[in-house]
Amino acid sequence: MAERSTAAVDVADNSGEQPLTAKADQSTADGVAKNPELDTDSDQAQGSGGTDGSGKKASPPELHSGHKLARRYRLEECVTRLDGFSSWRAVDEKLRRAVGVHILPADHTRARSVLAAARASALLGDPRFVQVLDAVEENDLVYVVHEWLPDATELTTLLTAGPLEPHDAYQMVSQIASAMAAAHREGLAHLRLNPNAVLRTSTGQWRIRGLAVNAALRGISSDTPQRTDTEAIGALLYAALTQRWPYENDAYGLSGLPKDVGLIAPDQVRAGVHRGLSELAMRALVNDGATASRHEAPCTTPEELVKAIGEMPRIRPPEPAFTAPPEYQRTTYQQGTYGRPVPHPGVTQPLTTPPPPLQSRTGKALKWAVSALLIAALGLGSWQLADALMDQGGKSDDTNKSQQTDDGDKGAAQPKPTPISIKGSQEFVAKGDAQHPGDVAKTYDGNPSTYWRTKTFNEGPTIAPYKPGVGIVYDLGSAESLSTATISLRYPGDHTTVELYSADSLTPPSLDSMHQIGKVTTSGTTATVKLGKPVKTQYVLVWLTAVPYSGADPSAYAGAGYKQAIGEVKFTG
Repeated sequence: MAERSTAAVDVADNSGEQPLTAKADQSTADGVAKNPELDTDSDQAQGSGGTDGSGKKASPPELHSGHKLARRYRLEECVTRLDGFSSWRAVDEKLRRAVGVHILPADHTRARSVLAAARASALLGDPRFVQVLDAVEENDLVYVVHEWLPDATELTTLLTAGPLEPHDAYQMVSQIASAMAAAHREGLAHLRLNPNAVLRTSTGQWRIRGLAVNAALRGISSDTPQRTDTEAIGALLYAALTQRWPYENDAYGLSGLPKDVGLIAPDQVRAGVHRGLSELAMRALVNDGATASRHEAPCTTPEELVKAIGEMPRIRPPEPAFTAPPEYQRTTYQQGTYGRPVPHPGVTQPLTTPPPPLQSRTGKALKWAVSALLIAALGLGSWQLADALMDQGGKSDDTNKSQQTDDGDKGAAQPKPTPISIKGSQEFVAKGDAQHPGDVAKTYDGNPSTYWRTKTFNEGPTIAPYKPGVGIVYDLGSAESLSTATISLRYPGDHTTVELYSADSLTPPSLDSMHQIGKVTTSGTTATVKLGKPVKTQYVLVWLTAVPYSGADPSAYAGAGYKQAIGEVKFTG
C-alpha cells in the first residue's frame, strides 16, 4: 500500500504484498483513511535495482498506540507495518512536538545497517533533508526518530493536480540535485528517491526524506549509487513536467509510458514542456549515452547534473496576476454628513437633488454670451481655412506642372514589394537524420527570439560530406510570384550559404527534383536572396549548405562548432 502521510518516511514494501495491518497502511497524519492504493513503489517502477542481503524476516515487535520509547516518545499512529519493521507517528513529550519513528527488532537482519545509516544521516545535518533526531538500540528494539513535517506536501500529491509549472520544476530539480550532490560528497546515497520521498514545504522549500535509512530498511544496495540517484532525479523531473512516470509500469499514482515505445523526451509526451528542462531530464535518465536527438553528454552523477543545471538560462517565476482594486467607496464624512443625525438602521436616507446648473438669470445671460463668441470664432476660422486651402491648391498645381515638365517619367510611383504569407512548413532531410523538425514553425511566428537550429558539426563551413545541406520547405498556400527571400540568422561569421529551390510539394522526394532559383553567401546575421526575375511557385526550399563556426551557446543548448539557426523567414513578391 502506498504511504499517504506527508510527514512519515516512505517505507512501503517493494514486493507489493499486503501489509500485516491494512488499516495502519491506509492511515494518514490526521488518522483518517483516504483512498487506499496498491503499492506501486517497486524497484521496477523506480527504474533501479535493489537487493536484500538475507531471506530471513524477523517478527515485528508487538507495539500499540500509547506505548512509550525511552519514556519520551509516545506512539500515536501506525503508518506502515511491513517486513518485520513498523513506522509510526509519535509525540516527543519532552519537547512537545510530533516526530516519526521506525522500529524493528534488535535481532532483525537489517538492524545493524539501519542504525549505521541513521547515524551517518544524522551527522550530515543538511537542512534540505528530513533530519534524523535519534537512533537507539534499547530493550531488544532498534528505533530511528526523525522529523515530522505537518506543513509539507509530497510531490505525489502535487502531481495529482497536474504537472508543475516550469519555474517550480526548475526549483525542484535544482534543490534536489544540489542536496544529493552534497550527500554523495559525504559518502551517503538515497537509492529510494521517488515522488513519495520529495516534499515541498509551505515556504516553497524542497526537502528529501529517508536519506540512506529508507534503503537500509528495505535492504536495497547499488554498485553505482551516484548513477542510481541521478537517474531517480531525472525520473522526478520527467514526472513533474509530464505527469507521467518514465517507465512502462504505472507508479505513484502516475500512468507509465506506452509499452514498446521506449523512453521518449518529455516535450514529445506533452505539449508546452520547457525544452531545456526536457533535455535535462533525458540527460539524467539516459545514462548509457546521449541519444541521436542531441549531442550533450549524459549526467551520471548529481554533481554533473548540478553543473548542467547551472549552464541553463535561469527560469523566472511567472508574473503575478494583477487584481483590479475594489471600486472606491466614499465615506459619510466625505459626503458632507458630518454633524448630521445618523439615520436609524434600515431607514433609507433621502438624497437631496442638486439644482440644474446655470438656471438663474445671470447664468442664462452667461450662456448666451459664450454661444455668441463661439459662433463668431467658428466663422472667422472657416474663412481663414478656406483662404489657405485656395492658396495651397494653386501652388500644388504649379508644382505638379513643374515636376511633369522637368522630371518626365521619374516622378512615377514605384511598385512596393508585397509580403507573401507562409501557410505551412516541413523540414527537408536529404541525407541522415533530421535537425529539429519540431521547431520549423518558429521561423515564421513573428518572434525573432525563437528559432530553428542545425546540429553542431565538427568540420565546416561547408556541411558536406556529412550532409548535402539542411533546410526547410515552406508552403505559400498557392502559387505566388516570388522575388525576394529574407532570412534572419543567429550566428555571424565566415560563412553562411543559403540557396533557394522551387519545389512541387511540401515533401519533395529529393534535392534533384527541385529547381534552384537563387543563392547568397553572407558573414552577417541576415541573408537576402534576390531573384533575377520573379518565379511563380507555391513551395520554396530554404537550403543551408555552409554554416559558420560559433562558440558554445548555453541558451540554445548548443556546444562550440559549426552551426546556424534561422530566426525569421520572410518572402516578398
